[in-house]
This record gives sequence, structure tokens and C-alpha cells, in this order.
Amino acid sequence: MRSVTGRILAAGLLALLFAGCASTPPSSFHTLAPLSQPEAGAVVGKGDFSLGLGPVTFPVFLDRPQIVSRASANRLAMDEYQRWGGTLQDDFLRVWSENLALLLGTSRILIFPSEIRYPLDFRIAADILAFEGTADGHALLKVRWFVLDAELDRVLSAHETAYRRPLSPPGDAEAQLAALSLALADFSREVAAVLRTLPKPGSEPNQSTANAQSP
Repeated sequence: MRSVTGRILAAGLLALLFAGCASTPPSSFHTLAPLSQPEAGAVVGKGDFSLGLGPVTFPVFLDRPQIVSRASANRLAMDEYQRWGGTLQDDFLRVWSENLALLLGTSRILIFPSEIRYPLDFRIAADILAFEGTADGHALLKVRWFVLDAELDRVLSAHETAYRRPLSPPGDAEAQLAALSLALADFSREVAAVLRTLPKPGSEPNQSTANAQSP
């Protein structure tokens, strides 16, 4: 009698287990989206810039498979079923490089580390301080970034900037990824604008500058 009861209980537990597995939602995998077309007045001319991107660092709490949002100033929210398709760092660098290639009209962009070697005009390094959904319904990218002379590793320009885009609707993973993509596009535009103001390292001064400096 006990063995029969045990078999019935075991069968019931297995049924509950299978029912729980059947009700588990499937995971969704996401990527960032690059800019899809050039913007008026943004293209400098093909081949004008050779860029190296990296290193780019992320806080450990963001560098994980789950997409992270912030529930409060001190609490993070992670959905086990909303995940990055690859890694956050790789996806960020991929889209950033595509955006800059489009904005600057150049295909000569290397993502570090790289086995390819050719002369670079600039290298851009970045520390990502925030790249997440916020409790007030925005996507936030906060980044500290540096433009360096690629040959000398000398800092030519240093910045810290925050970019915010509203989520529509708030709390939706796809809306968060769309807004984060827009924030990354805003960052890419600022980087492109700064690069246009910098003379290439090692470039000769123009004649008027040389004359002005002559005794």
C-alpha cells in the first residue's frame, strides 16, 4: 500500500515539475541598433580619419548577460529572461564604431584589441559609468571619455557627459534598448563633433599660422 502511495506522490511531483517547466517564459535576446543613415552636414569625407576605439570599461554590475535597469538609487533590477544577444561590451563597441563610421565617412576604424596594424590618427578610450534604465523612466548613458594621440598615447581632449532618453513605454525591455541606442547615438555625435575640431597629430601648421609664429 505504501509503495502505491509513494508512486502516486512521485507521479504528482513529476507532474507539478513538468507543469512548472512548461510555464517558464522563454528568454528574449537583444542588441543595440546603430544609426541607419548619414545626417546632414555630418560627413567629413571618406578616409579623412583613422580611429582606434578602446579600451571601453563597464561597471561589473552592468557586465553580465541580463539587461540591467535601476529600481532606485541603490537597487538594481535584472530580468533573467531579457538578455544581451552577445556581451554588452562587444555590442556597445560594434554600434559605436558603426555610428562613427557613418558620421565621419570613414571605414578605417579599429576596435581594440585588434591584430590589424595601420597608422591611426586618434584613439578614443572610454569609462562607462552608467548604461541602464532609470527609475524615472529614462535610458541613461554616462561616460568619461578621452581622445588620445594614437602614436604617443597623449591625451588631446577629455570629457565627461551624460545622455538621457525617455522610455516609451516605461518598463519595457525593447523600449529600453531603443532608448539606450539613441543615447549611444547622441554620444557618437558628440565624439564626431570633437574630432572635427582637432588637428591630426603630426600635421603641419597652415601657412598663416607659420607666418604668425615667425619672428
